[in-house]
Amino acid sequence: MSSRPAPRPLPPARRTVLTAALAVTAAASLARAGTALAAVPEGGARRSSGTVDHHSWTSLADWRGGTADGTAALGGHRPGLVVDRPAGTREYTDPHTGTTARWEYATWVSPVHTLSAPATEIIVSWNAHTPPGTWIQAEVRAAYTDRTHTPWYVMGRWTSGDAAGDIRRTSVDGQKDGRSAVSTDTLAVEPASGARFVSYTLRLTLFRRPGGGRTPTVWRLGAMGSDIPDRFTVPASKPGEGAGHRLAVPRYSQEIHKGQYPEYDNGGEAWCSPTSSQMAVEYWGRKPSAADLAWVDPSYADPQVCHAARFTYDHAYKGCGNWPFNAAYAATYRDLESVVTRLRTLNDAERLIRAGIPVITSQSFLSSELDGAGYGTAGHLMCVAGFTRSGDVVAHDPAAPSNAAVQRVYKRRQFENIWLRTKRHDAQGRVKSGSGGVCYLYFPLKPSAQQRKALRQVGVM
Repeated sequence: MSSRPAPRPLPPARRTVLTAALAVTAAASLARAGTALAAVPEGGARRSSGTVDHHSWTSLADWRGGTADGTAALGGHRPGLVVDRPAGTREYTDPHTGTTARWEYATWVSPVHTLSAPATEIIVSWNAHTPPGTWIQAEVRAAYTDRTHTPWYVMGRWTSGDAAGDIRRTSVDGQKDGRSAVSTDTLAVEPASGARFVSYTLRLTLFRRPGGGRTPTVWRLGAMGSDIPDRFTVPASKPGEGAGHRLAVPRYSQEIHKGQYPEYDNGGEAWCSPTSSQMAVEYWGRKPSAADLAWVDPSYADPQVCHAARFTYDHAYKGCGNWPFNAAYAATYRDLESVVTRLRTLNDAERLIRAGIPVITSQSFLSSELDGAGYGTAGHLMCVAGFTRSGDVVAHDPAAPSNAAVQRVYKRRQFENIWLRTKRHDAQGRVKSGSGGVCYLYFPLKPSAQQRKALRQVGVM
């Protein structure tokens, strides 16, 4: 639980940073501390070198390249994977409702993806549409350096809605094999094991009600494997191409929603992740319809923030800060894509800002470590919307008392360190973990040439 010294407590929006038990270890990482993401050549647009490797399956050829059992690949302007014929039926007891139901299912298994460097963490993310009465499950199976494998780990049971009869969107706790474990949305090696992941396979299971005829559609499935150096401080970067550029990102405060819909994790106090997601979604010109928002109390300002909180909520984590769930929410809007990944320096963020792509960052810090914030937190999301001419960070920080106060300018060096480090000290001097540069990126299905180049340079396309 993080706290704001004044004026009131600010619970963390998620376990944004893994517990120390799942943090990356120093021994094998420090040798790669200086390795930066390389620009990716045209012919290998989905792979990055060094300690961060993001890979996605998105094209018709990608979907046809996997192993299908009842699924089919559809072409068109946004190729996707659907249920063609059920491979069978399966019972699922929803742990959050107690309801047991039988579902038709079909599966797709990706080719093995070999990581560009051995990794300590893997985060899976997806873009999908799930009509009422359908849902998806995403799993990962990783190979260790000794060529043994993890079990199939469930990285999310997800549906975009929550209508009567739908399952409840959930991560799955308690998954481990002695060398690695899943913490909400992140698969990480146990530090004492000395293990590393060298490759992984993803598996999708698409579910629908028997005889219903509807199907989920999955447009993007990917994962980010990383091995970030274990560090309390990171090398300082110099202002780059993003200096002096600001994006017209809307400004929304999470704090004005305090007390609203506490069933979605404290009614605004911990809504930094969905609030940041909604800012980025609306930057791209998308937003919920009036019909979508009809359930929200009409006296509440910015009902779309309540909407984002409801439809990013993870019923196992009991919060709205599940990273892939936020990315998946953004991709439910017309022709928006999303990924969860890591960036290596603020210069990577500058490339994206210069190309017109905002960056939602995850960080944790003491109030003394970020001048102008006025609070400390064990995990917080904010949206980077630009840079000053001198290279300081223009952040839309939802932990503000009003929408007007959301835009802040944070010192470059301070922001860079609290976002990119993997280790920190809390107010009691105890060693805790940091996010190591985790971010959400939302971008159009058909990005401009400049946007495509910037995404390629940070290893996403």
